[in-house]
Order: sequence, then structure tokens, then C-alpha cells
Amino acid sequence: MTFRSIKSLLVKTFSVFSLLLATQAFAGENHTPAPAGAGVEATATTEAHGAKKEGDFNVTETILEHIKDDHSWHLWGHTSIHLPVILKTSKGFEVFSSEKLVDEHHEPAIYKGNFDYKLIEGKTKIVDANGNVDVEASKQLWDFSITKNVASLFVSVFILLVVLLSAAAAYKKTGVKSAPKGLQSFMEPIILFVRDEVAIPNIGAKKAGKYMPFLLTIFFLILINNFLGLIPFFPGGANVSGNIAFTMTLAVFVFIVVNVSANKSYWEHIFWMPGMHWSMKLFLAPIELIGVFTKPISLMIRLFANITAGHILVLSLICLIFIFKTVFASAIAVPFAVFIGMIELLVAFLQAFIFTMLAAMYIGMATEEHHHDAHGEAAHH
Repeated sequence: MTFRSIKSLLVKTFSVFSLLLATQAFAGENHTPAPAGAGVEATATTEAHGAKKEGDFNVTETILEHIKDDHSWHLWGHTSIHLPVILKTSKGFEVFSSEKLVDEHHEPAIYKGNFDYKLIEGKTKIVDANGNVDVEASKQLWDFSITKNVASLFVSVFILLVVLLSAAAAYKKTGVKSAPKGLQSFMEPIILFVRDEVAIPNIGAKKAGKYMPFLLTIFFLILINNFLGLIPFFPGGANVSGNIAFTMTLAVFVFIVVNVSANKSYWEHIFWMPGMHWSMKLFLAPIELIGVFTKPISLMIRLFANITAGHILVLSLICLIFIFKTVFASAIAVPFAVFIGMIELLVAFLQAFIFTMLAAMYIGMATEEHHHDAHGEAAHH
């Protein structure tokens, strides 16, 4: 059996295993057991309620619950890691466990601290005695809570630091010219790929080295979070790359690096394009200026939309099993979900590559030297 066959078999096995775990998680979350010590009437009522809930399976609500951020990290069944809630109000900072914001049925509950707090649409709000949002008090509420996406981001940064620092330490010990071993053999082809296929073609060999740390950080940060998002069990399962705040932050950093690095020629082509009549310059200047902002916006939306769409598609296929409740539905949904899961492995790498490549392209456009005057004089002579 060749290495490629072994790799393909491992990918398929991982996809099936992930799908089974995801299906089990769905089943566990949609099962409502009867209360302990309840009588026949209570049991019948619970079963009727469970049947109604199962019959009225809400696909949209179920999918959104699995792709949105949360204050707890689900492990299995009804077991979760409750993350810390950190709030800044008019009475100062307050820290408590998110477990206090839910009851035994995992429904939002009011926690009495410096104020009365309650989770409303996933956001911590200050409420009055009747449970209604206190608008005036909530205006002074700053939420610095460690949510599932934030915790997952810490995990990905930890993995990134361990991998890169270990590889760097190995290079310091053995030297650059020695044959790579361990993590070096895994990281070196990827780093060389980013350098030779992304940075140098778009920025140039002379300036590529200056921006390589930034490009590598973006590439590996997106790649690791994309892969973690495909793992349905701890420490994966968080939809970090499908969070618009995460992609916006990356896009803002690209925007800052591009415009801080931009030379005089770049701004000249935006505000007063050379070689054109002044009337066309006045017409094109606003369009070019808008393009300065639309480029990072396109980066932000592209990554967010592609990663979120992939998760929604896989979850939608899994939901077919709970909608139709037949073996035939499972026979159709499972192979398609496995196939889409394998495609998502490619998309995880592809989206990291595209984001990094476009960032390098924008940096290259901003730092490129134009010699219009020299060309014009040569043509005149």
C-alpha cells in the first residue's frame, strides 16, 4: 500500500469518525429524559413533550446553535466546560462562571450579582425585576467574557507557538543546512511554499523577507483554526474562522500593513493617476479610494462566508437524519456528509492560502516602484 493510499484511508476514517461523533452530539442534545422520581403521569407528560420536541425538529435553530459562539464548551451529552464571564459595569469588574447564567435544563436563568444578569440571544444583559432588559444599565456594560471562540483561539495560538518555536529551536541546534527532522520536516515545505509561491511572486525577492513573519502568522493562524473547526469534539468544534469579528480583525491588520508600507507611487496612483487627463483623474480618484477599503472588506467576507457555508452544509446533511428518521435518509445523508467533510479539509487549506496570497498581493501593489517619468522620457527620445 502506497503512502498516498494510507493518507486517503486515514482521511476517510477521520471523516466517518467525526460524523458519528457529531451525530451522537445531536442525539444527546435533542433527548430530554424524564425527571428522576417522577410518577407515571409525569413520565407520560415528559414523553409527550419529548415527542413534540422531536417532531418539531427546528433545523435552523439547531444549525445556528452549533456554529455560533457560546459561553460554554460542550464535551459530551450534558457535560460542558463553563467558561468565565468577565463584566465591567458602573460598579466595577465582576467575574463569575457562565454556569450561573443557566438552570439545570440549560435554559437562561437570572444571576444576581452587582446587577441581575441574564443571557439574551447569547449576550449577557442587565435585566430588571421582571426579567426585561434594563437599557440604561446595559449601556454601561462591557463584556470581556472568555467565550468558546476566544478559548479556541487561545488553543490555536498555543499550538502555533509550540510548533513554530519547536521547529525554530531545532534549526538553531542542528543548523539550516542539515536535513529536517520531526516538526521541521512537516513545517519546512509549508514555509517554503508560502515564501516561493506567495510572498516572492507578489512582493518581490528583495522585500519578501520583510513581510514573511506577517504572512506566515496569518496563514498558520487561519489554517489551524480551520482544522480545529472541523473536529467535532474538544478541543475542536469552535467556529472561529466563521466568526465575522475574527476575520474582520485579520482584515484590519492587513489594511494597516498595506497602507503603512505604501510608497509615494501607490498613493499617487490613487489620488492623481499619472498619464491621464485631469478630468479622468477627478473621476477615478474616488473610485480608487473606495478600493482601498473594499479590498480588506472582501478578505473579511470571503473567509467568513466560505467557512460558515461549509459548516452549515455538513450540519444540514446531518439534520436530514433527524428530519426523516429513516434508514434511507441516513444512507443518503452520511455519504454526502463524509464527502463534504473531505472537501472541507481542502477548503480549510485553500482559504488560508487565498487570504495570505491576496494579502501579499495588496502589499506588493502598495510597495511596487513605478517609473513613469523614466519610461516617458525614453519614449520621447
